[in-house]
Amino acid sequence: MENFKIIGISIETTNQNNQAASDLGKLWQRFYAEEIFNKIPDKESEDVYAIYTDYESDYTGKYTSIIGQRVGSLESIPDGLIGRKIKNEKLFKYIAKGEMPNAVVETWQEIWANDATLNRSYVADFEVYGEKSLQGADSEVEIFIGIE
Repeated sequence: MENFKIIGISIETTNQNNQAASDLGKLWQRFYAEEIFNKIPDKESEDVYAIYTDYESDYTGKYTSIIGQRVGSLESIPDGLIGRKIKNEKLFKYIAKGEMPNAVVETWQEIWANDATLNRSYVADFEVYGEKSLQGADSEVEIFIGIE
């Protein structure tokens, strides 16, 4: 079980017509260009999280993506940012290995291909970008899928 709080920036998107690739690329650019990581109070670590939640249906429908960092409290959310509690009863962990973002994209394609057997909850899924995520061809990103 993994329950935590996050503060960051968000966008509603869909995987239809490669919309998410464009939207999420812009969200990541904004996160770094506006130095959102410097605006987040009460951080628990420097790891960056990409959250996928508020699913309309499954991975083929609309959903909300949040890029941000884990925090101890949602008491003071800076203007322009959002805060959320992320709750999952059970998680299944994948590790994307290789050049980013290609390794993450390939891992998501594997997840979608196995969607029927994973018994996904579609409450919240997330990626964790820690120290290992910036090591070129040797990079690693953890991907957690909410399951029932």
